[in-house]
Amino acid sequence: MKLHHFSEVVAIAERGSIRAAARHLGVAQPALTRSLAELEHELKAPLFERRSRGVVATPLGEAFVRRATLVLQEIRRTREEVDQLRGAASGNVTVGLSIAAHMALLPSALRPFRARYPDVRLHIIEGFYPTLELGLRDATVDFYIGPDSGRSIIPELTKELLFEGRRTVLCRTGHPLASKTSLKEIHHADWITTSITADAEDEIGIIFAQHHLPPPKLAVRIQSAMTLMTCLANSDLLAMVPNQWTEFALTKGFLSVIDVKEELAAPPIVLIKRADLPLTPAATYLLDLMRKAQTRRPK
Repeated sequence: MKLHHFSEVVAIAERGSIRAAARHLGVAQPALTRSLAELEHELKAPLFERRSRGVVATPLGEAFVRRATLVLQEIRRTREEVDQLRGAASGNVTVGLSIAAHMALLPSALRPFRARYPDVRLHIIEGFYPTLELGLRDATVDFYIGPDSGRSIIPELTKELLFEGRRTVLCRTGHPLASKTSLKEIHHADWITTSITADAEDEIGIIFAQHHLPPPKLAVRIQSAMTLMTCLANSDLLAMVPNQWTEFALTKGFLSVIDVKEELAAPPIVLIKRADLPLTPAATYLLDLMRKAQTRRPK
């Protein structure tokens, strides 16, 4: 088994055919076919099922692709770490951030990170842990910061509490319910949810149930800050969101807080990353900046 086998198998799996993989890798298709046959002969098992329109990984092939992806990512990280330690500010950092993390941590971290690593390509994915688990596992995502989904994480990952979560209720400026002071007065409205669980009704409904109220009507479910801002600003929908929204400059002027008396609990904000793979210096620096941003947040 040679190193080129890892990149070849991953390319075939990602593109679904040997022809497309050969084109991507810049090699002749017969050469790639021979290389795959040699590897399958060495492993004494097929990695792909040949079909009329390409190939599909076998169970063994899927396991090999997972391991190969991790090996390739670790090689990339090693190369970038060496380059960054030598003073070359290049490479890639990929992070997953929830809406709350975007608002609370990214604004003060981005400028100093760009100043220190101007040539590092920063890829920021807006999302929640369940949808980012695969990227964290195969190390294509360096780390995730966002609400704890309540799910158990896989053994390869580690989870760390960053800060406790709280919610607030938002509406458009001038909303007829903007002056209300309790959930009882607003529970009948139509709501947006930014749920991170499989059952959005349960997640927000629990909060209302804690205050002896029926579950609200969930009219829209979103996972994008832009979508949430657009929906709130252009309707009479309400949203129960992380209180970081109240600190976000872009929402001031067209979104307002409904200052209810009830305590609105939220999942804690956590950091999740690989337990066994060190981050590159650039990724470590970005994470350190975000930790510092968290300590400066208003309590």
